[in-house]
Amino acid sequence: MSGNKTALVISAHAADFVWRAGGAIALHQGKGYEVTVACLSFGERGESAKLWKQGGMTLDRVKQARKEEAQNAAAALGVTDIRFLDLGDYPLRLDRGAQDQMVDIIREVQPNWMMSHSRWDPYNTDHMNTTQFALECRMIAQAWGHNPGQKVLGAPQLYLFEPHQTEQMGWKPNVFLDITPVWEKKRAAIECMQGQEHLWNFYTNVAENRGNHFRRNSGGMAGGRKAEYAEGFEMIFPQTVDELV
Repeated sequence: MSGNKTALVISAHAADFVWRAGGAIALHQGKGYEVTVACLSFGERGESAKLWKQGGMTLDRVKQARKEEAQNAAAALGVTDIRFLDLGDYPLRLDRGAQDQMVDIIREVQPNWMMSHSRWDPYNTDHMNTTQFALECRMIAQAWGHNPGQKVLGAPQLYLFEPHQTEQMGWKPNVFLDITPVWEKKRAAIECMQGQEHLWNFYTNVAENRGNHFRRNSGGMAGGRKAEYAEGFEMIFPQTVDELV
């Protein structure tokens, strides 16, 4: 990677990064970051019902369609580095070989921050298993004895993006990011996901609701910042600061 700031988004399926972190990705690309998106699977078995309802559909055709959607969405967000590990889904199998692949990516990217799913998701265990996987790979990437000679990882924050049904997931946002300046890019990326059109307006509503929460937590009626659209995240690790604000 270049000397620019970098970030890494680890997505269980090929569409997850779009719904849940598309605004953060586009915003930081615009700020000069190089954001790498790693899709562990295409969501070919469990998140492609619209495609499977077409006559004569095959697994390879579904994978290709979802890959093209994700590539188009990444381009809409300004991302040039999207990687597909093709580990399968429903269930997502994350063995030591997969760990080694991801640790190599983490050490190559050297992210200033990382993102992945909520820690609990009874509706889709692929999601929560991905977060455990991300935490373990982050830990391994920090180990000097793992593949000596590679540059070890520092201590990037891991942000957990919003799950589909927050009430059931134990996810508690403590960061709200204003994505209003890049909302049109996120909406364009959302509309690239033709296989899950039923989610387009759902995640538009989520962004509007989080915009309300951004306004409230930035001062509310007493002078809060205007934000029409926002994304919420939960930080795993403590912040280190020199001044409280």
